[in-house]
Amino acid sequence: MMRTTKTKFVGEYPINASAKLLYPYLSSASGLAQWFCDDVKIEEDKVYNFQWDGKNHYAELTSLRQNRSVRFLFLDQNKQHAADPSYIEFSIESSELTQEQFLKVVDYSDEEDQEELAELWDHLMQNLREIIGG
Repeated sequence: MMRTTKTKFVGEYPINASAKLLYPYLSSASGLAQWFCDDVKIEEDKVYNFQWDGKNHYAELTSLRQNRSVRFLFLDQNKQHAADPSYIEFSIESSELTQEQFLKVVDYSDEEDQEELAELWDHLMQNLREIIGG
């Protein structure tokens, strides 16, 4: 059996918006669909179905801290837990020193190209900033 190694990408993006404003874009299906993927549906088993390029990617919301952070753990195509699951975690953090707010992204996935991931997240953050005006 072939083991694919996963890559953990961590990015921090300054964002000019309150946690209260930002949070729904990270945690709700309608919010995520506006900047993160083509569409998100929450199925009856509470599984999130993220859609990119007509493909379904199932995920479970495994951690949720109101106005602070959210984590999605990706499942396999049968909505089962995988051995070494990919996940995406968003956390809203602020610098004690500058009072600046930023969004920290942890993307643990099969994508091996860090540069490509960085470009992807830069692009996604641009989308998000345009929507929230931050």
